[in-house]
Amino acid sequence: MPKKKILILNGPNLNLLGTREPDIYGNTTFESFLEQVRSQFSTVEIDYYQSNIEGELINKLHDTENEEYSGIVLNAGGYSHTAVALADAVAAIKTSVVGVHISNIYTRENERHTELLAQYCVGGIYGLGIKGYEIAIDYLLSH
Repeated sequence: MPKKKILILNGPNLNLLGTREPDIYGNTTFESFLEQVRSQFSTVEIDYYQSNIEGELINKLHDTENEEYSGIVLNAGGYSHTAVALADAVAAIKTSVVGVHISNIYTRENERHTELLAQYCVGGIYGLGIKGYEIAIDYLLSH
């Protein structure tokens, strides 16, 4: 039986985790977190992709239809609030998507309170730090 596969897809500025606004996003780099989460979920193949470019994120979502993913953990960053085309891409694929935000977007600036992708995701996790990715993976593996 092949390993289950999960894709973690990160949007703009998430390549700066560990140095960008550590009071909001923490001081752990995503690379070190990814190493830990791959060890924690050692029976699962965890792919990772990050881009600051909306079209590349859309292409990656489209490409998932050719893979056997058990689910996608998507932190679209600021695109969550502005990118209709990215929301359309989430709606267009069959793979289940859980949205994640490291900070609680509903306690931040008003422009972050609109979440265009949420209606196409099976669920969302907000404000639990990078632990939210682990919770999302657990959910996707159990459903």
